[in-house]
Amino acid sequence: MKLFAIASALQVRLENGSAETEITGLNGIEQAGPGELTFVSNPKYAAAARSTKASAVIVGEDFPAIPAAMLRAKDPYLTFARALEIFHQPLQYPPGVHATAMVHATARIGAEAHIGPYVVIDEDVEIGANAVLLAHVVIYRGARIGNNFFAHAHAIVRENCRIGNNVLLQNGVVIGADGFGFAKTAEGRWHKIPQPAPVVIGDDVEVQANSCIDRASVGETRIGRGVKVDNLVQVGHGSHVGEDAILCSQVGLAGSTEIGNRVILTGQVGVVGHCKVGENAIVTPQSGVANDIAAGALVSGSPAVDHRTWLKYSAILPRLPAIARAVRGSKNSD
Repeated sequence: MKLFAIASALQVRLENGSAETEITGLNGIEQAGPGELTFVSNPKYAAAARSTKASAVIVGEDFPAIPAAMLRAKDPYLTFARALEIFHQPLQYPPGVHATAMVHATARIGAEAHIGPYVVIDEDVEIGANAVLLAHVVIYRGARIGNNFFAHAHAIVRENCRIGNNVLLQNGVVIGADGFGFAKTAEGRWHKIPQPAPVVIGDDVEVQANSCIDRASVGETRIGRGVKVDNLVQVGHGSHVGEDAILCSQVGLAGSTEIGNRVILTGQVGVVGHCKVGENAIVTPQSGVANDIAAGALVSGSPAVDHRTWLKYSAILPRLPAIARAVRGSKNSD
C-alpha cells in the first residue's frame, strides 16, 4: 500500500515523508528495512527510531522528529496493531461440514458455519451464525454458544456451558472441566464432589492455548465480557472474572476467587480461594495474593503487598546478611 493510503486507513497524520512511498509489510523497530512500517511507543527505543532503516515509523503525537517518515498517532501501539490487521487478513474458512465430523441430529447450528475434520457436536447443542470449528473440536451436550464463535483445533466446551458472541478459543482450551473439589472421609480418603454447574463466558472473550476454566459444584464460574486469558491459565471452580480483565500466562485462580473489572494479573500470579481483587488493580509477576486487594491497587510479592513497600523489601533483601552480622556483633559487644 502507498503510505498515504495507510495513513488514511489508520486516521493518522503523515509527516516528513512521501505520500507515494510503497509499504510492503511491517516489522519491529530494530529489524525493519526499506519498504517496511514500524512503530515506537516505549521511550527506550527512541534511539532505535532515529537509526531505523524502516521507510516509516508510527510515533506519538509529541515524539521528536526523526529522519524516517512519521505517522503521528495518539496511541502508536494500538495503531500498529490496526496496521497489522490491514496487512494480515485472517484466514477464511468456507461454510460446510467435513465428512468426518459427527454432528448430532438435535444440534442446532447457525448459518455459514465451518465444521472441520473430526469435530464432534453432541446432542442439544446450540451454536450461532458464522461459527468456525477446526479439527478435533468437541462440544458436549447442552452447550449454548453465540455468533461468530471460533475454536481452534482440540478446543473443548463441556456440557451445559454457555458462551457469548465473538468468542475465540485457541488450541487445547478446556471450558467446563470438573472443578477440583474433594471432601475427606473419616478414613482419610478423598470423596469427589460433583461439579454440575456450568461455565458462563461473556461476549468478546479470548482464551489462549491450553488454558482451563473449571465448572463448579454450585453457582457458576463466570468470565465477563472482553476478558483476555493467556496461555496455561487455570481459573478455578466458582470464580468470577470481571469485564476487560487480563490474566497473563500461568496465572492460577483458586476456587471462588473474585476478580474485578479491568484487573491485570501478570505472569505466574496466584490467587488464594475466596479472595477478591478490586477493579483496576494490577498484580505484578510471580506475586501471591493471599488477602483481598483494594480497587486500583498496585501490589507485588508473596504475600502481595503495596508495590512501593515491596520495593523497599527488595532493596533491603541483599543487605540482610550484613545487617544480621551487625546485629550479632552489637549483641556480643553488650
